[in-house]
Amino acid sequence: MQPRITVITVGVDDLGRSLRFYRDGLGFKTDGIVGEKFDNGAVAFIDLQPGLRLALWPRSSIAHDTGLPLTAPCATEMTLGHNVASRSEVDAVMQLAESAGAHVIKAACDTFWGGYAGYFQDPDGHVWEVVWNPDWTE
Repeated sequence: MQPRITVITVGVDDLGRSLRFYRDGLGFKTDGIVGEKFDNGAVAFIDLQPGLRLALWPRSSIAHDTGLPLTAPCATEMTLGHNVASRSEVDAVMQLAESAGAHVIKAACDTFWGGYAGYFQDPDGHVWEVVWNPDWTE
């Protein structure tokens, strides 16, 4: 199998609230909520980079579509990494996220491996790491 991830879907409890956080608070580009005419179809797609989208989809819709039971969310299941070009950019993104309503769970600081990073949670508890890695250049 050739790994080709094109969509990262995060389950949300309030689609409108999540859309406002990402679109209005963080400035992510999106066409807004689509698919409302279908039962369990309302979703918002956010273009992240060429070939990759973030989907905001109600947790209840994911449970319905997959046939899995709706369970309590768990923040430590995965993180979303946002790599930036400098320490100061980490600080700026963390401040933007907090202003947008994110809960900062770990203020940006030096890491044990020589980088600089901080963590925040979106309104549904998904964990984002904002990180500068001096060894990564694009």
